[in-house]
Amino acid sequence: MQSQPDLTDALLTVNDRVATLVLNRDDVRNELTGTQLVDDICRTVDWINTTLDISALVITGVGRAFCAGGNIKDIRNRRGMFDGNPALIGDNYRHGIQRMSLAMHSIEVPVIAAVNGPGIGAGFDLACMCDIRLGTPATRFGETFINLGLIPGDGGAWFLQRLVGYQRAAELTFSGRIIDAEEAEQLGLLLEIVTPDDLLPRANEIAQRFADKPPQALRMSKRLLKAAQRLELGDLLDLSASLQANCHYTADHQRAMEAMLDKTRTLYEGN
Repeated sequence: MQSQPDLTDALLTVNDRVATLVLNRDDVRNELTGTQLVDDICRTVDWINTTLDISALVITGVGRAFCAGGNIKDIRNRRGMFDGNPALIGDNYRHGIQRMSLAMHSIEVPVIAAVNGPGIGAGFDLACMCDIRLGTPATRFGETFINLGLIPGDGGAWFLQRLVGYQRAAELTFSGRIIDAEEAEQLGLLLEIVTPDDLLPRANEIAQRFADKPPQALRMSKRLLKAAQRLELGDLLDLSASLQANCHYTADHQRAMEAMLDKTRTLYEGN
């Protein structure tokens, strides 16, 4: 396995092919714009995409919040990435938080968000960039940019409507209201609501279930699901045929077939 990336404001651990990334800035509710968390997320994704020993990623936060998004005081006072003329601020978005959006969309393994508390603004969008979201009764979500006279500058308008449909995404975006865990589950934003003590164990249980599958087929399945969001059916079928042909020639496919026929378990080697 390649050496883990050096991170500044997040903690990264690995166990049995599952990586866990913990946003570790409780002092600022794990905000994205005034910390190095965007860089840490991008470095982690780059590392995972080139480290075939990793098959799933869990993202969670420490302390009071999952992720608070942008720093409101910095926005008001035009500090940091919010300083400068419109052209400069636009570049700051493109070269700053939007790198996280592109990275999360490009990650090749399943990602589970263990949402330990509020995910607000860009923090909500980060959760939406994950494949699966688990929450607790303390989980809150809000596409709150409109409340500050802003728009989702990190791609939230793209991610949210793919999860809940245009009408629901429009209502949440135009109102800027905050929803609780129960409503988030009803809307399909949360897969499950569990107790705080069960949050990480449950996220790791699901991640481990994914990581126990043939690694190449798992990554190809993720690529296929992402491609299906933008391809016409005929193009998707062509891609599916090509990826499937590759799967047929992997040793892990043969291991999986033998395990199923013999009713045994097997360990996959990613070849």
